[in-house]
Amino acid sequence: MSAQRVNDWVSDTAGRAKVPSRGSSEQVWALVRLWSHWAGEVPNEPYWRALLDRAQPAERGRATAPADTRSFRDEERRPSPTAMVSSLRMLPRDVTTFTGRNHELDRLVAAARSTRGVTVRTVDGMPGVGKTALVTRAAHLLADRFPDGQIFIRLHAHTPGQRPAEPAEVLAGLLAPIVGPAQQIPVDLDSRAALWRGHLSGRRMLLVLDDAVDHVQVEPLLPAVGDCLVLVTSRRRLIAMESATPLSLEILPQRQAVELFTRLTHRADTDSNSDAEMIDQMVRLCGRLPLAIALLAGRLAHHPAWSIAELAADFIATRDRLDELHAGDRTVAAAFELSYRDLPADRQRLFRRIGLHPGPDIDARATAALDGISLARARRELEALYTDHLIDEQAPGRYRPHDLVREYARILTTRDPAEDRERATARLLDHYQHRAEAADRHLSPAPSPLSASATDPELSSREEALTWMHAERANLFACADHAAATGEHSRVMRLASAMTAFLHQEGPWQQAADLQERAVTAATRSGDLRGQASALTALGHVRLLTNEYAAAIALEERALALYRELGDQVGEARALTELGRVLRLVNDYPAATGHQRTALALQRSLGDRHGEAEALTELGFVRYRTNDYAEAAELQEQALTLYWNLGDRHGEAGALSRLGFVRFRTGDYPAAATLQDRARLIYWELGARQGEANVLTELGHIEIVTGRHARADEPLERALALYQDLGDRHGEADALTELGRAQASAGNFAQALSLLEQALAQLRQLGDHLHEAYVLTWLGRVRTATGQHPEAAGLLRQALSLRRELGDARGEAEALNALGDLLVETADTAGARSRYEEALQLTTVVPNPLEEGRALEGLGRCHELSGALSDALTDTRAAVGVYRRLGAAEAEPAEARLARLTRAVRPPGREHPPAEGPGGDQRP
Repeated sequence: MSAQRVNDWVSDTAGRAKVPSRGSSEQVWALVRLWSHWAGEVPNEPYWRALLDRAQPAERGRATAPADTRSFRDEERRPSPTAMVSSLRMLPRDVTTFTGRNHELDRLVAAARSTRGVTVRTVDGMPGVGKTALVTRAAHLLADRFPDGQIFIRLHAHTPGQRPAEPAEVLAGLLAPIVGPAQQIPVDLDSRAALWRGHLSGRRMLLVLDDAVDHVQVEPLLPAVGDCLVLVTSRRRLIAMESATPLSLEILPQRQAVELFTRLTHRADTDSNSDAEMIDQMVRLCGRLPLAIALLAGRLAHHPAWSIAELAADFIATRDRLDELHAGDRTVAAAFELSYRDLPADRQRLFRRIGLHPGPDIDARATAALDGISLARARRELEALYTDHLIDEQAPGRYRPHDLVREYARILTTRDPAEDRERATARLLDHYQHRAEAADRHLSPAPSPLSASATDPELSSREEALTWMHAERANLFACADHAAATGEHSRVMRLASAMTAFLHQEGPWQQAADLQERAVTAATRSGDLRGQASALTALGHVRLLTNEYAAAIALEERALALYRELGDQVGEARALTELGRVLRLVNDYPAATGHQRTALALQRSLGDRHGEAEALTELGFVRYRTNDYAEAAELQEQALTLYWNLGDRHGEAGALSRLGFVRFRTGDYPAAATLQDRARLIYWELGARQGEANVLTELGHIEIVTGRHARADEPLERALALYQDLGDRHGEADALTELGRAQASAGNFAQALSLLEQALAQLRQLGDHLHEAYVLTWLGRVRTATGQHPEAAGLLRQALSLRRELGDARGEAEALNALGDLLVETADTAGARSRYEEALQLTTVVPNPLEEGRALEGLGRCHELSGALSDALTDTRAAVGVYRRLGAAEAEPAEARLARLTRAVRPPGREHPPAEGPGGDQRP
């Protein structure tokens, strides 16, 4: 109720009613103070005293008339209870700068439309989130729906300098204008509440109860019957009000927060890109909290000489942002302070200690460690802080304070003794370190001795360990950063070691690299050579994953030298395996073979079966790359047996997948698909995303080669998404390449070109010439299919040159066949025949059944074009035999060509021998 409304009401009442005594005057004056209190106004006592004195001059010096002798005319002059209730229009001024909150506002307005009986809506939220502004705006929008009155009552749960309003006092103030003299207002709370409800019966009223302490304060004020709407705001979640519908108010979305800031500055010159960026940043630093935004924008509005850039520079640079967010007696810190003071002492201590947490969120176990309390109590305390809106629940059981609340807690914790802060932080870091090492025990095939000895009953399986690592990843990074900043070198190394296997499998790899670099620095500063070598090995593997091969080689060579200096053969074998892996990726197969054989011998001599299996897998992959498929298959099968016996499912999946590569290269497509699918299922069950992406890419490739290109899109798109999430640019290029091939097979050449060109650009950035040549070949094939023959010729010559430079006979055969196809299209039959014959010769050196079939089919086409139909029939029949054996996509069109040639060569009705099936061709 505004001061003017109070003035009008009291003036009217005092002027029309006979005030029989000074005692009655005091009652009216008490009423003025009560109503002014709820209206948030300070009454002008001299003014009211003078007004009341003027209202009773005729009564001075006369005896007070008994109550029952008052005339009917006097009684008639007193406002009736109905008139008094109907005259209550106590809404505060509308919020003209109200911005956003459309969804929340719609919910409150919709509540009024459906009001039948008493409807209660609670709006809760953290300090400064805009609860009062929202209900005030809603009340003004709804005012005409409640003709019997709109009452706004401040309950002062968090008003500086005022105690929370007592329900009995509030009811006395509400009843005074209805029932008359104070003597007629019941004394006890229940009677007052009953009288209030009785007077509201049958009326349409809107009540706004702002800043409630709890349900105990609110319940006596609620109507019992009637079509009334009650809006209650509170910093607490009023869980005990079971009949109320809650609306928890969150911070503003970024766009609405920016709009609010802009409106409150009252400036029209905020449209430039630079201003927009600065406003965006300031709003984020305000945590998108409306009170913080309003205070900061207000400073700009009242300093027209300031520029947005100047304010932004000051605000971004300041270390104490809470101190910057003030205007007179309004500050963000003061809003938080009032909520903090309501907490019991133990909960205040926990709240302060949450400010010590270096990470973004916290669960009950970490809370118990931080505060040195039981798990059950930690859960209760977190729930209480959540109820008071001092922390939010981001996910079930995981809590975090708003950024400004966190900053406030950190300021508070500086008042605690330093040793208390240090002990609490140490308990928290010990908790994360121990659990990370317990999780690593399930994630790493060969965990460090520390991880191997760490146990946790709640992390008893790989699935539980992986789930915990995913949930705590950001906290673990934050703990490592904190340990590095405070010089806890041993803790940095242990956290990095415990996270190595998880980050290698799950990423993000750039964060993994940053962590391992911290570990290298920590080990160097502490003089821990073994720790330094371990961190270098882990960092080298991350550089391999991010395709930084030169850096990876240098790191692994440094690690190898340190392990040899220390005489640590276990570490030496590990570094050799990693070095061999990266050398294989840069196509240095002789050096890779040598390192893997040395590593294998060391692992066997040490009895390290995990290390032996890994060396076998890597050596098998090198033999696969050098086209020694028999040895490659034998080595992968040995590794597969070892992994299976060890129960290492991740290693088992890797061996299955690589054995699938070998089977594909030797033309056994069904076996390859089966092996890859087994590997995919294991990777999926383990949550190993990179392994799953690799297998999905290979499965898509098999679908394309076997003519089921429509079925290739799904696995390839899933693989692409996984690679992008991991930051695996090489894998991303592979998936793009195969998606391009699938589109080309479907005749969607424009899409195919786009995808292949994306892959080519990425591979050139990575310096992967082997895969670059593969993509160039397929780009050449697509250009051929679209009639762009000069472009196709240039691409295919580049591919052939790269293949020969790299010594890749298998790929060379593929490029030669593609060139042959192009030359056939351009009617250069002699040139085409030469390319096909060269390709066919290469497939006898390095088995490549698919390219063998393509070369034979190409030769058949050349013979047909030159009129040698018998030779064309022989070569085409041999090609069909190869395609059938492989189950290749080329089988069907080749069979159609074979049928046509057969009809042309043999007289009608005469039998001809069947095309060659499994068992090879019978060409001359």
